[in-house]
This record gives sequence, C-alpha cells and structure tokens, in this order.
Amino acid sequence: MTIAEGEPILLGTAMVVTGANEALGLDSLYGVQVAAQMRPEVAGHAVEFNDQDDGCSAEGGQAAARALVSDPQIVAIIGTSCSGAGVPAAEITSAEGIVLISPSNTAPSLTDPATHQPFYLRTAHNDKIQGEAMARFACEELEVSTAATIHDGSPYAEQLQQVFADQFVEICDGTITAQEAINVGDTDFRPLLTSIAADSPEFLYFPIFVAEGGLITSQARETAGMEATLLAGSDGIFTPDFLEAAGGAAEEMYLSGPDLEYEGGFYADEFLPAYREISGEDEPISVFHAHAFDATNMVLDAIETVGVVGEDGSLTIDRQALADELFATSGYEGITGTLTCNETGDCADAKISVSQVRDDAFVRIWPEE
Repeated sequence: MTIAEGEPILLGTAMVVTGANEALGLDSLYGVQVAAQMRPEVAGHAVEFNDQDDGCSAEGGQAAARALVSDPQIVAIIGTSCSGAGVPAAEITSAEGIVLISPSNTAPSLTDPATHQPFYLRTAHNDKIQGEAMARFACEELEVSTAATIHDGSPYAEQLQQVFADQFVEICDGTITAQEAINVGDTDFRPLLTSIAADSPEFLYFPIFVAEGGLITSQARETAGMEATLLAGSDGIFTPDFLEAAGGAAEEMYLSGPDLEYEGGFYADEFLPAYREISGEDEPISVFHAHAFDATNMVLDAIETVGVVGEDGSLTIDRQALADELFATSGYEGITGTLTCNETGDCADAKISVSQVRDDAFVRIWPEE
C-alpha cells in the first residue's frame, strides 16, 4: 500500500469502549493515545486512528474487524480487548493480510500453533502463565487443597479456568470440586453457588468479567456453606468498575493479572502524567495500558523500518513485510519488559502478580518484591 505525501498513516483500534467492560478497552485505548501523542509523526507522515468498539464479544470483534479491513488505508490494527472478540477478528484480519496486535487478549488458543492466525500477535501474557501462577498462589501461599471454578463460556474465561484447574491438580496435588459455566447476562447465581458450596471448596476462582463477576461476588457472600471460601478473579475484573459492581463484597478478594510494578522511571515520570492528561483519570482504570503503549510503538517502529519513502514524499508499506518485521521482534525494550515475539505471536515479557482488595483498593501482595 502507498500513502501519498501529506496523507496520514492510518491505524485501526478495536477495543471495548462501551458497556460494563469499557474500562478494559478505554484503558488500552488511552495507552495507544499516549504513544501517538509522544510520537505524532512517522516517516514524515502524521499518525491517525480509526477506532472501533469490539464489544467484548465475538459479534463485536467480527463487526469491528470487518469495518477496519474494509478501509484500504488501514496499515495495521491494535486490538482486540477481549479474547472472545479476538478469535473472529484475527481470522478476518489475517485473511486480508493485515496485522492485528492485541494488548490484552490472553486466551492460549490465540497463539496455539494449531489455531494461530498468521497476522496475529499480542503483547499481553498467555494465560498458560496466569493460570499456573494463580494455582501456585492458591496452594503455596494460601495453602488451600480444594478449589472450584466458574467461567462464562468465553475463550478467555473457559481457557484460563481450565489452565488453573489442571495446574492446581498437577502442581499442588489439589482437588477441583467443581467447574461450572454460566451465561453472559445471567443475574441469579444463587442455585449454582449453593451447588458449589455443597462440596465446601476452600477457593473459588471465577476469571470472568465485570457484570457477572460483581453479582457472583456479592451472591457468594450470602450463600450458606461459603462463609469460609476464598474468592478470586482475574484481570477481566481488575478495575474500579468491578469494585462498584460488587460493593463491599469484594473486600479481601484475590485477583490475578499482569504485574504493574514496572522497572525504570519512564512509566511513572512520563507515561502516567500523559495518561492522566488524556484520560482525565487520576490513575489507570485497568491493567493493559502499558501493553497497548508497547504494541503501538512496536507497530510504529516496524513501519519506520519497512516503509519506503518515495521521492515524492509518499510512503509505501508492504503489509507482509510489516508482519514479518513484527514477528522478528527480539529484545524490544518496552514499559512491560523486554519483548521477543515467537512464531505464533506471543511477544510478552510475562510477569503475573496477585492483588487483594483492601479498603476498596487493589493491593499487590504476591510475589513478594
């Protein structure tokens, strides 16, 4: 593709920016915007965006991807927010030869050699790592030997709880008392929770999203037989919106997610002030903003490397060469660490931590620094 002199480099974004999970997507979108503010021009061309809402659903991901690939000037796409949106989006964008790089998709299937789409990458961790980390935390730190899980049928939730369950058995020699599924949009989980409580699990892991996560949290606190059960979630609910949805019931709950203790001064001294300015928020509203910043800069670096500037000021970009350059990323120094992409698009320098809700705030507690 060729971008004429004076025309912008157009990137797409596909994030969830409305509804109960909007904090997840807006947080990442702010990370993209910080990168663009710090780097408004590449190879003599302004950087602009076509922003689409992935809806945190398969339908939303499909619609966002179709809208973006229909624009012939789209160079690459940063997204999606949710793995459930990422599965169909990756199929659509790869079929068109357009890079899709996600800051927050974590489902293992997206980078599994059997199911990986050739133009898909991510800067977020693989949930094979998060699931194992939460299993180790549960048995080694909390010393529990029985656990149950709940998922909502999404690739993210179903695969993460399965990794947790498998690792809890393998690493901890623990017992999984139940693995239950709910539907997105359900509101009454009391019968399900009563059934789970009958086997007295010490630990209940539900790596789902805000609306259902808030209801399960509050209803679990009211379920007979669950008074001593430790409640735990993951990065899908790592947002103040979840605390509001759950009310005081979230107190003392555990949440796994990317470790936000970033090294070096850039994050605190430069990134966060810019994030606050762009977002109007006092603090980040979810946990993948830095991953989005890194993804955006990786794309811009790749454009700078493979783009050919013409004598007339035009910029020609071969999309296959752009993808090849991104997959060849090695030792890239980002906010989130040192990133190296493998052949199926896993690029993250993955570090997982566990936080606990204390006085209506997320407090990092593991691993110890």
